[in-house]
Amino acid sequence: MAIQQVTIPDIGDFDAVEIIEILVSVGDTVAVDDSLLTLESDKATMEIPSPVAGTVKSIAVEMGGSVSEGDHVFDIEVEDSAAASAPAEKPVAEKSQPAPAVQAAEAPQAPKAETSKPAPATHATVENSPVVAAAANKPVNAQTMSAKSHASPSVRAFARKLGVDLGNVNGSGPKGRIVQTDVEAAIKAVMSGATAAPGQAAMSGSGIPPIPEVDFSKFGETTTEELGRIKKISGKFLHASWLNVPHVTQFDESDITEMDQFRKDQKASAEKQGIKLTPLVFVMKAVVKALQDFPSFNASLSVDGQSIIKKQYYNIGIAVDTPNGLMVPVVKDVDQKGIYELSRDLMEISAKARDGKLGPADMAGGTFTISSLGGIGGTQFTPIVNAPEVAIMGLSKAKMQPVWNGSEFMPRLIMPFSVSYDHRAIDGAEGVRFTTTVGKYLTDLRQLIL
Repeated sequence: MAIQQVTIPDIGDFDAVEIIEILVSVGDTVAVDDSLLTLESDKATMEIPSPVAGTVKSIAVEMGGSVSEGDHVFDIEVEDSAAASAPAEKPVAEKSQPAPAVQAAEAPQAPKAETSKPAPATHATVENSPVVAAAANKPVNAQTMSAKSHASPSVRAFARKLGVDLGNVNGSGPKGRIVQTDVEAAIKAVMSGATAAPGQAAMSGSGIPPIPEVDFSKFGETTTEELGRIKKISGKFLHASWLNVPHVTQFDESDITEMDQFRKDQKASAEKQGIKLTPLVFVMKAVVKALQDFPSFNASLSVDGQSIIKKQYYNIGIAVDTPNGLMVPVVKDVDQKGIYELSRDLMEISAKARDGKLGPADMAGGTFTISSLGGIGGTQFTPIVNAPEVAIMGLSKAKMQPVWNGSEFMPRLIMPFSVSYDHRAIDGAEGVRFTTTVGKYLTDLRQLIL
């Protein structure tokens, strides 16, 4: 037996190239041309092959270190005959015969070259990949990650960027080689919860890495309070919506000076009937009129996402702040009711929500949701779509502002609002047309009867 030193061969004009993967461990048996290291420069990713067959006895470099041509990286124990013939058969550092992977790096335009742009924060992804750790139920070791996997440098770079351990991926290429579609399939399996790997439950089937646990008591005094039942339930729905719906939020504002004056004019008459007339009921009527103009907002996507289900009824969910958390009771058939009737419905469901007396039927069947923070404050916010609905409106606090009418500034009551929507069902142009239309109806209520 003899010890063969492995050095970095000719790697072109590169100097001090970073080590991004060490693909073997001490004690591993390697064959000629097995990959030992992966290097990454600002132009290419390259693998350094073994010039001999034998057993890895020592590793002279570390992850994240830098190497140049001629640097000693490994000691491999080989048969005496192999050691004697190795220099003649496969020179390691002679420039006239560089290793195949290095040739690819020197000539990226060649048909067999496999290059990859370095991904930002590559090493943080490899060393701290929670997706890898959760899928395999073990800590990620960047030094041994993917050591036994057969994949090209470009596929390895792709996997590192996404935090996928190639050791957990089955290759579909020749001789079990891992190709990019195999990495994509592995990610899809994790996202769908199909993988049966231990530790998968830690990700709740979402494929999203968990936030690291921190002992906050190390920094100061803390108290822990369990979330209320409503927050626990609503939190799951909000999280699911945020993960599954590609949100876009359109911001707008409306001049509600005349609308608010009309409300005040009707206030005394409404109070005689025991009704509290709020701006929200006028917004509900304006929204329903706009939903009739833009049916894609009063809709849901099919489960497979290939069809849109447009609804011919108008049930508006109203987000209500309760002592136990946010609840969304639904006012039914808003299009068929007048302002006073809607006010009664709104008062009734709000009281039931605050008293914790809402039943399942009170919260079912919504087609669009309105979340109003105008009574509290704020200028704008981005509400989360109440899936399977495709849109939600957020109302903010109205305030008096000077508005130029062409000859002078006039005081006008301006209400900011926003609409978040599912971009799969609604395009941006349609989104802004919808908010503009709602604003138009709120500015001039007479248009609601046209």
